[in-house]
Amino acid sequence: MNLFVIGDVHGCFHTLEELLTYWRPDQERLVQVGDLMDRGNFAPETVALARQLEARHGEQVVFLKGNHEVGMLRYYGPQGPYPNWLLWGGQHTIRQYRSYPELLPDHLTWLAERPLVWENDDVIVSHAGFADTPNPLDEDNPDGILWRRGPLLDVGKVQVIGHTPTPDGRPAFDPESRTLNLDTGAVYGRCLSAARLSPTGMIRELISIPTHPIDRARA
Repeated sequence: MNLFVIGDVHGCFHTLEELLTYWRPDQERLVQVGDLMDRGNFAPETVALARQLEARHGEQVVFLKGNHEVGMLRYYGPQGPYPNWLLWGGQHTIRQYRSYPELLPDHLTWLAERPLVWENDDVIVSHAGFADTPNPLDEDNPDGILWRRGPLLDVGKVQVIGHTPTPDGRPAFDPESRTLNLDTGAVYGRCLSAARLSPTGMIRELISIPTHPIDRARA
């Protein structure tokens, strides 16, 4: 099955809704690289939409865990609070959930269940990508697949990632590591991007939707 991979959303609900009109559910598996919430204006609505898509389409839809999901889970978890999360947009997310307190417990449970990686024989999708580091799946590893910033490895597959916004708000491909970065800074008023890929990782189309002004948090 072909792939439709979406970059970091960060609460840009209306922009995500528009981008999803380009998805072909009868032909494509949807994979999202994580960071559904924080900084943008519609975190609860974005997570609710993701859950609805999963409920409707089952295993054809995969939402991965990003570092912002981890921050939120740590803040509300048994070892919380986690003050660092508040510095990355968590404060904004907390205020938004005050309008929907009934959603928070189920959303936290669902976010905790998110996988770190989706892959097939030729493509691997994660939040920040695989680098030359021990234990890349360790959620505390600063060079692991939730936190890495910097060069990545060629792991023998096409990597698709987000996490680090591209400088010009466009998807960027690194031929050395065969990595496609789809974080195009939606929450900073640039674009929310997706890639239409063949099962072998061939890029068939790149789609970027300018951020809807209502989605972007004002400083």
